[in-house]
Amino acid sequence: MKKVLITGGAGFIGYRLACNLLERGYQIDLVDNFTRGIKDESLIELSKQDGVNLFNMDLLNKETLGQLGKEYSLIFHLAAIIGVQYVLKLPYDVLTKNVELLQNMILIAKEQKQLERFVFTSTSEVYAGTLKHFSLKIPTPESTPLALTNLSENRTSYMLSKIYGEALCLHSGLPVTIVRPHNFYGPRMGLSHVVPELFKKAFYTEDNKLEVFSPDHKRTFCYIDDAVEMMRKLAEVKVSIGQAFNIGNESPEISIEELAKKIVIVTGKDLTINPGPTTAGSPQRRCPDMSKTFETIWYKPLVSLEEGLKRTFDWYKTNVFLNEGVSAI
Repeated sequence: MKKVLITGGAGFIGYRLACNLLERGYQIDLVDNFTRGIKDESLIELSKQDGVNLFNMDLLNKETLGQLGKEYSLIFHLAAIIGVQYVLKLPYDVLTKNVELLQNMILIAKEQKQLERFVFTSTSEVYAGTLKHFSLKIPTPESTPLALTNLSENRTSYMLSKIYGEALCLHSGLPVTIVRPHNFYGPRMGLSHVVPELFKKAFYTEDNKLEVFSPDHKRTFCYIDDAVEMMRKLAEVKVSIGQAFNIGNESPEISIEELAKKIVIVTGKDLTINPGPTTAGSPQRRCPDMSKTFETIWYKPLVSLEEGLKRTFDWYKTNVFLNEGVSAI
């Protein structure tokens, strides 16, 4: 039985990835320091399953890293300082700690006796500089040259930490695969992302109005179960070593206002959409070219946006809105 290490394992992506891997017979070690990930009922139940171990560990503390074993076949490195509020307030920490986290995990990876793959979770933000300063092809392929936004802008810190991280991985000597997530959504993703945020506003509104920020910006969205399936498949094929891959959906590309209309339908409410201001630093369009990923693993997302939104709302309504519960943030 192959053993897997997932850093950031209590978070939105890490949890669902662990569920996916467990269903396929992997042994799993989850590591999280719980600054963002939350030890809710879902995670507790997962940690009780045979073959799953949960570690409350700060990966910046090298003294604790010895608790990890040396028998991992796959390592998925998801842990990072992330979230707009952190990026805007703590850009120096974002730069230094994200790089240090990765460097520590590369050292751990090099100690493994039979490592088959080190998967580094990058971001779609790596394309933001090219989008801002040059003519970026949309849908955007992985071969797009990467450019930076102004280094003095706080938001650049996260993008830069991931671009540098990609370079570290590619030159580490490890069997590396890089993934660039594009707008994942689904249950247990917290409330500070566009899909759950709009669901929350729609559910609690008392004036039958739904304010929508950046209404004309366009995105594609990928349901979390499809996203982690693609991540696992890329980790399991040798041809993906040494390459970066988009993870997401190429269609439908819709405006945030159109997304809000779909969300209103799912909630069953009669709401008027009020266009709000544009979010600073948010790109006008974001849509990945998925041809390279498809040609590598022969998998396309199965969950439609309408079905994914329904599943997401049902979960939030039951576990958060009516129950005043919490989820990974």
